[in-house]
Amino acid sequence: MIETIAEIGSTNAALLARLGAGEGNPEGAWLVADRQSAGRGRAGRSWSDGFGNFMGSTVAHLRSGDPLPQTLALVAGLAAHKAVLALAPGLADLQLKWPNDLLVGKAKLAGILLERQGDGVVVGIGVNLAQAPDLPDRPTASLAGLGHPLTRDAFAQALAQEWLWALTRWHQGEWAALRQEWCARAHRVGSLISVNDSEHGLLMGAFGGIDDNGVALLRLADGATRAIHAGDIDLVG
Repeated sequence: MIETIAEIGSTNAALLARLGAGEGNPEGAWLVADRQSAGRGRAGRSWSDGFGNFMGSTVAHLRSGDPLPQTLALVAGLAAHKAVLALAPGLADLQLKWPNDLLVGKAKLAGILLERQGDGVVVGIGVNLAQAPDLPDRPTASLAGLGHPLTRDAFAQALAQEWLWALTRWHQGEWAALRQEWCARAHRVGSLISVNDSEHGLLMGAFGGIDDNGVALLRLADGATRAIHAGDIDLVG
C-alpha cells in the first residue's frame, strides 16, 4: 500500500487534491516521493527535497466518536519515533517535541504536517534519513550522519506499519494510552521552553506536558499555567 513517485510538487497537496476529487484514499495507503519540488512544513516553511530522505503522506478518515483531529499530529509523531527506533535501536537522545517534531538532542530529524479536506486528514511526514537540510532557525540531523544509514523503502515499510497500528488504536478509543506513550517519548516535563504564541507573543516557562486534548501546557514564572493551542516551541534547557 505504498505508492512511490520519482518527483512531485508535494505529496500532501496530491492527496488533498485526490480527496477533493472524491478519489478513494484508503487508510494505510501512502504516497512517497523520491523528490518534492514544493514540499512544505508548518507555518509555510519549505521542506527539503533531499534525495534518500523519506517524504510521504497518508490519509486518516474521521469517524463519529473519534478523538479530536488535532491529536493525530501526536499519533503520527509517536509512529515516527517508534519506526526510527525499530530500525536504529542504538540511537541516543531521540525525543518528540510538541506538536509535531522528532529531535535528536535539539536537532530536528523529522517533521509532520496535517491538512484537512472534509472528513479526511492528510498526514505528511518528512524524515532526514540520508541528509539534513540547512535551516536558518534550527539545527538539523540525519540518521546517516548519526551513523544509522537506512534505506528509504525500509523506513517507509516500518513507518506504514507503526502508523496503521497507532491509527487503529486511535479510532478504537485508545487516545489516552497513546497520549501516555507520546509523553514518555517527549521532552521532559519541567524542561525550559520558549513559545512563540500567535495570541500572546514570545513566552518562556517550563513545559507542563499535554492535556487530554493534546494541548501543550506552559508553566510561567508567576505560577500560572497557560494552554498553548498553536505555536512553535523551542527547547531552551
